[in-house]
Amino acid sequence: MKHILFVCLGNICRSPSAEAVFKALIEKDGMENVLSCDSAGTAAYHVGERADYRMRMSGLKRGYNLTSISRAFNPERDFDQFDFIIGMDRQNVRDLKSMARNETDRKKIHLMTDFSVSRKYDSVPDPYYGGDSGFELVLDILEDACAGLLRKLQ
Repeated sequence: MKHILFVCLGNICRSPSAEAVFKALIEKDGMENVLSCDSAGTAAYHVGERADYRMRMSGLKRGYNLTSISRAFNPERDFDQFDFIIGMDRQNVRDLKSMARNETDRKKIHLMTDFSVSRKYDSVPDPYYGGDSGFELVLDILEDACAGLLRKLQ
C-alpha cells in the first residue's frame, strides 16, 4: 500500500481538491487496496474546517466530493506515515523541506505539477483570493497532474 499526502498552505482549497480528484481516480481504477491519500496544510489557519465553499462547489460540478477536514501537517507523524508528500506550489515544497528531519524525509517531497502530463503549469496557484475561474483552473491542473501521478504509481 502506497500512501500519498497532498499539501497546500491552509488545506481548504488545493490539497483537499487534489485528495478528492486522486480518490476518484483510485476508485475508478479499483486501486483502493493499493493506494490511499489524505491532505494537510503547512499552516494551521483553518484546522477543523471543511474545504472552502467555492472549491467544494467547483468540485461538485465535476463530480468530486471534497469531504476532508482541514488539518496541519505533522512532521513527526506524516513523514513516517506517507510515501509521497506532494506540495501544490514551490513555497509549500520549501516549507515541507524545512520541516524534514533527514534526507529520507526530503526524498518523499514532490511538487504536484512535476506529475503533470501537459506541463502547462509549474505550480497549482492558490485560488483563495480570486474569482471562480481560479477554482476551475485548480481542478484543471489537478486532473492532469493526478492522472500523471497515478500512471507513475501503477
